[in-house]
Amino acid sequence: MSQVVEKTQDKEKHMDHWTTAEKETCKSRYGCDILIENGSYAEVCTKEAPNDAHIIKYFVDDKLCFDLTRGSKIRLFDMYWDKFRENLQSIGYGYGRINPKLWGYQAPKTKKRTK
Repeated sequence: MSQVVEKTQDKEKHMDHWTTAEKETCKSRYGCDILIENGSYAEVCTKEAPNDAHIIKYFVDDKLCFDLTRGSKIRLFDMYWDKFRENLQSIGYGYGRINPKLWGYQAPKTKKRTK
């Protein structure tokens, strides 16, 4: 019972600042992809991300928030400036180690040969 209450409280703490429509338009309008939205600093510093990802730091309601986002630095600035204006704090390099060409790649399934 206490685990359910804790999970519900965690969901309430983790507020999404980007709507689904905004996420779709950021892909087409800015060419950027939000990988982790409103995560903790430890979550966005993951090494299990592409090495072209950036860590975005911004304030919402006097709360410091972090996003892990892919895209060119200029386009990322434009996207976050249009959304958060003066609350945008910094755009820095992420700690990802995965080649961007291989990000999300799944090896094709091999078919078993029958004799």
